[in-house]
Amino acid sequence: MEKVRLPSLLEVAIVLLLFLAVVFSFTTLGLPIQLALFISWFIMIILGLRLGYRYETLQEGIIKGISNGLEAVLILFAVGALIGTWIAGGIVPSIIYFGLDLIHPSVFLLATLIICSLTALATGTSWGTVGTAGIAMMGIGEALGIPLPIVAGAVLSGAYFGDKLSPLSDSTVLAASMSKVNVISHIKSMLYLDVPAFIITGILFTITGFFYGGKEVDIERVSFIMSALDRTFHINLLMLVPAIIVISLLVMKKPSIPSISIGALLGVLWAFIFQDMNVKDAFNTAYYGFSIDSGIEFIDELLNRGGINGMLSSIAVIILGLGFGGLLERIGILKVIMNTFVNKIKNAGSLSASTIFVGFLSNVFGCAMYVSLILTPKIMESSYDRLKIDRRVLSRNTEVGGTMTSAMVPWSDNGIFMAGILGVSTLSYLPFMWLSIVSIVLSIVYGYAGWFVWKDEGDKV
Repeated sequence: MEKVRLPSLLEVAIVLLLFLAVVFSFTTLGLPIQLALFISWFIMIILGLRLGYRYETLQEGIIKGISNGLEAVLILFAVGALIGTWIAGGIVPSIIYFGLDLIHPSVFLLATLIICSLTALATGTSWGTVGTAGIAMMGIGEALGIPLPIVAGAVLSGAYFGDKLSPLSDSTVLAASMSKVNVISHIKSMLYLDVPAFIITGILFTITGFFYGGKEVDIERVSFIMSALDRTFHINLLMLVPAIIVISLLVMKKPSIPSISIGALLGVLWAFIFQDMNVKDAFNTAYYGFSIDSGIEFIDELLNRGGINGMLSSIAVIILGLGFGGLLERIGILKVIMNTFVNKIKNAGSLSASTIFVGFLSNVFGCAMYVSLILTPKIMESSYDRLKIDRRVLSRNTEVGGTMTSAMVPWSDNGIFMAGILGVSTLSYLPFMWLSIVSIVLSIVYGYAGWFVWKDEGDKV
């Protein structure tokens, strides 16, 4: 029988500082973040042994942590294949082409926000949205001369807005289920926060869009890019059929992994049928991604991406991060942190701020959104029950602290995926993640003002 104890606050501080030191050192030296996470496992294992845990128990914690987020790994495999084949099949290039032809520069950022919101709402996946519509909008934005960090901010704001309000989203379902809340009730409670945040975000991007759209757009450059796309790919409306099919499958609540995989297969067929690519090369784009040497730097940088192989680095980060998060949970790191200020939580305002802080910390130290969505409700639920605040508020604040901040952490699963796909560093697009920033502010204001904070067994949404 193991005789274990919780770590002291000093022990927690030491191991977390060591973790941050390892991560920042590896980042500064240009070493793989995956190695930093792997080394951090051993820091936690040493602390676990000191606390009385056996190796077997700690290994079980790692395995359980990884298994909790395994769906994210499988989705990433499918999304990687989808990106590679949709570029090869002319689907993404066609979206870019039509976007350049139809979207006026002054409303481009607002259009990006809305398009990515609708795509994520319909499909329930922020990753799939960023990997398809997001890539296309980045290409259009660059062609129009709009700074890419701002475009990335609009893409991510839209993707996370739609994802959080979609009953098809695995993260939405996870946040609700871990908080013991019905998914529809959770989404209805999110509306009180997300709709005002979306309106404010839309106004900000509209103003910014008029500023950049008011500048003289290089029409010749736009025409040159459209012409280059038209020469490189067969562009027509038929290229949008795979996107319509995948969105339809997800709207019909079909599981995301097979739906996205079907989309990848359609991309292979479209590459063979419409883009004159042989079968072997078309299938290879699903694993190795799309590759072209068009002689046009913009086209090559934008479209040479995707494939399962291109996702392996991100997958390694997710697996190692999930394992690290499993160790955090097993030895009670975040529980100790929470216990240090749980008695200071006296009202809904401090409770909301604390929940968001714990969710963010879980992303920082757990390195994965799934870790945050699992740990935050477990740690905070007793405080909500003590103050008799409805669990719908817990699930809503968990989403804000866990999901909305996940792409803000450079070494988290979302941070690495979004930066890699969009081609913009995490710290560059972070200041423009306006939906997330506004949501955090509104959540805390709601808490202190008592707005849309329901008492347990009180008003129903």
